[in-house]
Amino acid sequence: MTVRNLLILLSSALLCACSPRTMYSHFQPVPMMGWSMDSVLQFDVPVDDTVGVYDVLLCIRHTEMYPYQNMWLFTEWNQQIDTIEFYLADDYGRWLGNVGGKFIEMPVLFEQAYRFPHTGTYTLRVQQGMRDEAIRGVSDVGLIIRNHGEE
Repeated sequence: MTVRNLLILLSSALLCACSPRTMYSHFQPVPMMGWSMDSVLQFDVPVDDTVGVYDVLLCIRHTEMYPYQNMWLFTEWNQQIDTIEFYLADDYGRWLGNVGGKFIEMPVLFEQAYRFPHTGTYTLRVQQGMRDEAIRGVSDVGLIIRNHGEE
């Protein structure tokens, strides 16, 4: 990795993840050879604030090797199972999100204006829901929780 690509990756991570109002930010790497449909990523979030209002974002980092316009994810959060579809490219094949170097970073709003009902550890499980046995081109998946309304 060149110094330029490293700087772009670090600044992209700062844009997506860091803020004085960020409560939680963690990324997990995905094998570039393919994110298996059996692989479940787990994020454990310690919560001690039931008053604050937060935005919960999933952040997908991928390369141009990602073969599709969209992505499906299966999630389990706060004992609720959901399926999410979002777009990584427009109808003309242009990548959406923050493009820098060889990585594209796409934040996806998962919960808006969310208030944690109790203190403790909250767990988010994320699994790719594409029809392929393994999807290539995804480098990291992140969970970011920040004060509602922060950019």
